[in-house]
Amino acid sequence: MSMFPIATITASGSTSSVTFSSIPQTFTHLQLRVFARESSGTQTVGDYAAIQFNNDGTANYTWHQLGGDGGGAFSSGSTGYGALPTVSIAGNNATSGVYGGGIIDILDYTNTNKYKTIRSLGGVDNNGSGYAILKSGVYLSNTNAITIINVATGGGQTFSSNSTFQLYGITTA
Repeated sequence: MSMFPIATITASGSTSSVTFSSIPQTFTHLQLRVFARESSGTQTVGDYAAIQFNNDGTANYTWHQLGGDGGGAFSSGSTGYGALPTVSIAGNNATSGVYGGGIIDILDYTNTNKYKTIRSLGGVDNNGSGYAILKSGVYLSNTNAITIINVATGGGQTFSSNSTFQLYGITTA
């Protein structure tokens, strides 16, 4: 297995979303790495990076999660979302300089014979309050190859300066 950098986007402040477009169709899987914080809103921890594929914001995404916050475990899931909730990010009210994030694997993104699935692992810690979450999801709109990935905050807020998003291509041969 080999990984190749495709693109890096660093938010310059008050960025509501980032977009990776013209994604090469030469890899087996993609990996998106997120290190982010909200610059607006009232949360300390608890928001997430939400992704959409091919500019589709309709209710074609299904997900589930398993997480823990040091005091216990939790799980949930839902269908009919307009994006896939993925890794945790720090909220605007977190301690200054605290960011959250993790890794999102987008599996078989060019395979036109199946729906696209993701798995993500990430978390955020605000000096003792926070959590780690494992999520998975599926994009049920169509089986088209993924050529565009949009990333926004789950709460519709903006990303803080220096929030960083890195996209890698993975080959398995």
